[in-house]
Amino acid sequence: MVTRSILVVEDEESIQELIGSHLLKEGYQVTAAETGEQALEIAGAARLDLVLLDLMLPGVDGLSVCRKLKENPRTRAIPVIMLTAKDSESDIITGLNLGADEYITKPFSPSVLMARVRAIFRRLETDHHDRLEGAETVIRIQELTIHPGRHEVLLTGRPLDLTATEFDLLAFLAAKPGWTFTRQQIIAGVHGDNCPITPRAVDVQIVGLRKKLASAGNNIETVRGVGYRFKDFNEG
Repeated sequence: MVTRSILVVEDEESIQELIGSHLLKEGYQVTAAETGEQALEIAGAARLDLVLLDLMLPGVDGLSVCRKLKENPRTRAIPVIMLTAKDSESDIITGLNLGADEYITKPFSPSVLMARVRAIFRRLETDHHDRLEGAETVIRIQELTIHPGRHEVLLTGRPLDLTATEFDLLAFLAAKPGWTFTRQQIIAGVHGDNCPITPRAVDVQIVGLRKKLASAGNNIETVRGVGYRFKDFNEG
């Protein structure tokens, strides 16, 4: 079994040691960085399976680090869990829109953090298994083609540059055309239970997704007073 390699980007030594000790107990390989510059240098040179990223860093901040990781083809597939004392809704939305997979606010329970780390790796293993087995169900609706296993969306044959959150949101709704989901159901389905995201954040993410989908964004319909659904072209 291959040992998972995790980069902990945290400038507070006590928190860095706390996270590192729990990861080591779980059997992970741990590398630490105290600045954004160090994090980017390590990510560009080493094989990483996950980045635990604080936002409040000296020099290059955590949001900039996340943006640069997701812009680089070599590192964009590395999952990112943001760890930060900044818990405003705008901060959470910004982090997720940049491609972060999880957002955990400080102070946090180490057991909750370890559970989130395990969940990330379970998802990666499931995706990898689906690609190997060819078991993914490709979703084709009008001009959209969604490959869950590849994490790829094509619009009239052209690939779209979606963040991980935008992809998961689109795939969640498109998997059941015509079904209406509340904002809370969408949060649970896309991010999992106990994720610190408000219903308002879902609205903002929907707006961003519609914009990237261009005319196909009209397929995501607002159900007033309830939530959202993906248009069912078989109705009627």
